[in-house]
Amino acid sequence: MLVMIAGFIVLIAFLVTRFPDGRALPALPEAIDLPDGATATAFTQGPDWYAVVTEDDRILVYDRTSAALVQTVEITAGR
Repeated sequence: MLVMIAGFIVLIAFLVTRFPDGRALPALPEAIDLPDGATATAFTQGPDWYAVVTEDDRILVYDRTSAALVQTVEITAGR
């Protein structure tokens, strides 16, 4: 029990020192313009892009700097 408590304290201390003011967290876009009728179900991002998964089984990939839609991927697996 003491080892578990010590491990939990070490974990909390690591998180506090790693993310003291939130600067290490990734920057999120302020707003995303989805095509008409699209509803977002998931979001992910890379260094220079971000993507939104929609309810109608599409992945919309946006450029991070211009916020322009650069690619649409239709998901067909499992159908």
